[in-house]
Amino acid sequence: MRLYHGSNQPIERIDLTKVRKYKDFGQGFYTTHLPQQAKEWSRTITNRYGGIPTVTEYEFDLDKAIAAGLNVKIFEVADREWALFVMANRNRVGREFHHDYDIVIGPVADDDMARLFGLYDMKIIGLEAVVAGLIYKDLNSQYFFATERALDYLVKL
Repeated sequence: MRLYHGSNQPIERIDLTKVRKYKDFGQGFYTTHLPQQAKEWSRTITNRYGGIPTVTEYEFDLDKAIAAGLNVKIFEVADREWALFVMANRNRVGREFHHDYDIVIGPVADDDMARLFGLYDMKIIGLEAVVAGLIYKDLNSQYFFATERALDYLVKL
């Protein structure tokens, strides 16, 4: 399967120590199977930080990674479990959340979802309202690589 990473610069080598924390699935390397999503993300990052919009392509074999024993979590849809997982990863208050997955695949929490998560954190709405807000969302997808071992299965083209 072909995956794409949108950035403001070419990616020669993935360095997991240089990526930001508190993202949907935690600190790691994010890709998508949707080329347009990667192009849009590269423009967003470039507008925010400068640089040159760049999409880097990779080849990835999920079956091979699973057969090798990597710990993979797949969220088929944005549901209660996904929302709790994303909110735990994004939470900047208290102890930093860590999971033991090498690879996580699932929907992207867009700005609308971030607002719902914020309302939940402020105790303005409950978890059921967050989950209800997921029902009508058509969210993009992301493939997240959390460990060096996982990166071994991501081949730059």
